[in-house]
Amino acid sequence: MTSLHDHLYRATGSTSTALQPSQDECRPLLQAHTRYGSLKDVNESSGGDDQSVNEITGEAFDKVPKSKRTLGLASATSLIFNRVIATGVFAAPSLILRSSGSVGMTFVMWILGALVAATGTAVYVELGTGLPRSGGEKTYMEHIYQRPKFLITCMCAAFGIFLGSLSAAGRVFSEYTLQALDIVPTPFNLRITAVSCLTFAMVVHGVFLNWGLRVQNALGLFKFLVIILISFSGLFVLAGVPGFEVRPEYEKPNNYTWGTFWEGTNLDLNAFVTGMYNAIWSFVGYSNANYAMSEIRDPVRTIRIAAPLSMLFVTFAYLSMNIAYYAVVAKDDMLNSSSVAAALLFRNLYGPEAARVISAIIALSTLGSVLAIIFTMARFIQEIGREGVLPFSSFFASNKPFGAPFATLFTQWFIATITIMITPPGDAYLFVVNLSSYPLTIYNTLVSGGLLLLYTPAYKSFGWNPPFRAYKSATIFFFVSNVFLLLVPYVPPAPGHGVYKNLPYWSHLAVALGIGGVGIAYWFVCFYWIPKRRGYRLEQVEVMQEDGVSRNILKKVPL
Repeated sequence: MTSLHDHLYRATGSTSTALQPSQDECRPLLQAHTRYGSLKDVNESSGGDDQSVNEITGEAFDKVPKSKRTLGLASATSLIFNRVIATGVFAAPSLILRSSGSVGMTFVMWILGALVAATGTAVYVELGTGLPRSGGEKTYMEHIYQRPKFLITCMCAAFGIFLGSLSAAGRVFSEYTLQALDIVPTPFNLRITAVSCLTFAMVVHGVFLNWGLRVQNALGLFKFLVIILISFSGLFVLAGVPGFEVRPEYEKPNNYTWGTFWEGTNLDLNAFVTGMYNAIWSFVGYSNANYAMSEIRDPVRTIRIAAPLSMLFVTFAYLSMNIAYYAVVAKDDMLNSSSVAAALLFRNLYGPEAARVISAIIALSTLGSVLAIIFTMARFIQEIGREGVLPFSSFFASNKPFGAPFATLFTQWFIATITIMITPPGDAYLFVVNLSSYPLTIYNTLVSGGLLLLYTPAYKSFGWNPPFRAYKSATIFFFVSNVFLLLVPYVPPAPGHGVYKNLPYWSHLAVALGIGGVGIAYWFVCFYWIPKRRGYRLEQVEVMQEDGVSRNILKKVPL
């Protein structure tokens, strides 16, 4: 048998334990991009050879059969758009207005948030085209931070399994669904409705994959049409189109004169930080398609189009809907009302009975987000299973029995359901939301900082030569913005503006870091201390599953 010590570098970024990179590791990741300028060049040079075509498209980077690549441009775009557009476009404007103090400063914050999202999109497109395999940040960090071996994978496993935003999204869906049906919410029916939403998402993506994608894409289109409707309603009010005017019983806004536009601007640093924090997080999700790259047809070309296209739609949605909100709703009304901005717009134009309509719209928007989250996070955990570092890795890596990662979909559903059942409203619910957000900031910081490292002389042997490159200034800006998001939560909030009512403001940070510590402890015991004590090292060997998808298993090699 060939010595495992000579095991070549795999697409996951795993290496042998030698201190120097092997010859295979020093080659560019996608050599076809350095040899051919386009798919047409490949066909002319190779006579249409399938392997050459697969190299230029990125499909040769991961051993996944073509039959498993079911996502096209529309589905990839929908994955991102559905993930980003949930409740933020309907609820966040009033939150940001309270921090900014003026309509003008609100737009400044939204534009800055869009700029951060644009740079983040560029970073993830570069990494996605250079490493066109599912897993997102896990795949990129494994490639960049290769030592200590298996450490990054173990940390991602801890965060991926025990944390997630599914439970929070399920609760939001539950609340707005009950409002739309005019049902008085109780702890019992809120939980049952939320779990029903998650169960539907798990079944439709785990058993009926094609139908799940159709439903997901349809909800994305529905969101876009609703955004167009709301945006044009506001523009028609500004233009004085007959039939589009604020009802006489509500205050008419005057937000677009120069004086009123900037009136009340709050230049307090703490308030600005809070507003920017909300604006930046409203755009999160631009990396969502990267988690499922192994299931995308022609992933290199598709991600280069889908990611910027979807974020253009998102930016249009946020800016156009904010214009509409302030064309229809008075600033004081926005500040003092407990209703979301979209509900106020519908009330002012169509009457108070329209509140149930906007609740139904937000519920369906959130359902689209739930579908996008569970689809991609299941692939994230499946990629960890393909590395062989988890107990029962074959279970997590499997696509049985319905040709989809049902095992990891069920894992996501199970953890989210337990969280929903044991989490009461109030502090604990907000705690779960914040807890699921912080690891993403850690990922973004490590990924953007790692991309900068790939262009340093120390990483020259990696041969980083992706078909798309983000501007270095954009990568630096994204890195700095995530360092900002990483550190801001540790700053004590101003009096009267605490994160929680009863919990310390840093409680979710401590738990998030603790879960990361569990991943580190698991790596230390299973991949360092025990092997060292028993005189062996662990090496990955690639095997093929019955469905034609490869995965790694671990073998003990005596020292």
